[in-house]
Amino acid sequence: MKKVSILALHLNYGGIEKAITTLANYLCNDFKVEIACTYKISDKPAFNLDKRVKVVYLNSFVPNKEEFKTAIKEKGILKILKEGIKSIKILYLRKKTMINYIKTSDSNIIISSRLLFNKILSKSKKKNVLTIGWEHNHYHGNLKLAKKTAQSVKNLNYFVLVSQELQKDYEKLLKNTNCNCIYIPNTIDEIPSEKSKLTEKRLISIGRLAKEKGYIDLLNISKSIFNKYPDWHLDIIGDGDEKENLINYIKENNLSKYITLHGFKNTEYINNILAKSSIYLMTSFTESFGIVLLEASSFGIPLIAFDSAEGAKEIINDGLNGYLIPNRDKNAYLNKLEKLINDYNLRIKMGQEARKKAFQYTPKEVMPLWNKILK
Repeated sequence: MKKVSILALHLNYGGIEKAITTLANYLCNDFKVEIACTYKISDKPAFNLDKRVKVVYLNSFVPNKEEFKTAIKEKGILKILKEGIKSIKILYLRKKTMINYIKTSDSNIIISSRLLFNKILSKSKKKNVLTIGWEHNHYHGNLKLAKKTAQSVKNLNYFVLVSQELQKDYEKLLKNTNCNCIYIPNTIDEIPSEKSKLTEKRLISIGRLAKEKGYIDLLNISKSIFNKYPDWHLDIIGDGDEKENLINYIKENNLSKYITLHGFKNTEYINNILAKSSIYLMTSFTESFGIVLLEASSFGIPLIAFDSAEGAKEIINDGLNGYLIPNRDKNAYLNKLEKLINDYNLRIKMGQEARKKAFQYTPKEVMPLWNKILK
């Protein structure tokens, strides 16, 4: 049986980590699967991982970003110096341990999950090992980043892109290399047997609480909604650096009774809330794919997103299973949201189309695309 290694930064909560877990769970039916993680951030993987998948943690330390930021904030020179030296050591070992893993690995196939690992894999790979870069992020108009990413995979066999738009862009950048660009979308684990009835007055958004996710814009839009529809509620599931800013905004605008910040939650918890939700809201500035849109779709929930989230354009057919709002126009977003709030039949119609779309991204549909290059 051939062996596949997937190179990962960690297996905590995150879109990349969810995609890695889903792929590993599928591949272990036909391959020996090993995930090589730089960091062990939590006691166990955040998402359910098949027992047949072996996880190797390459380091005993974790990033000290927060400690370094605290030291700078407190202006303690000795502490800043200490955390700075520690940070340099961590970055050095992050690279060195991954190089050692690749050079000593007995895997037939190695899949890199991010730009940093692409570079290391290109330089450290053995002969006769199939090497694959797997890109989860959109360069969002940053051509310098796109060229840097293309440079990192030019010596690999394949470059897997999660959107058709990215595949076309990188094909142009890699046309004079032997690296083949392949479109393989991310998948959802399963389609729930029951969908949301779309009767409860609940809005939902799921994701990392980071600036690029645009949650302050979501709260701003929600504020207008609750002034007009005070019986509706917004659930936000996720955690991150922006949490404190969101809490402050909610308090300052007296929105506590309308909005619940749930923090990170497991799949069962998320699915329970999705089953009770009626409209899914995304306000990301950029999004390579948007697996959460598919998860909401699988429950038959209509979607709204700004079209700046490039991955949303892969999933949302404007006016059919949801709305794509151009130019980050908050008033237009608000108008479409009100339209769905006021029209239950429209929610049902769009929800049915959303669920149909979700069936296109099940492992049954997507994983054969991986088998084509792995087998």
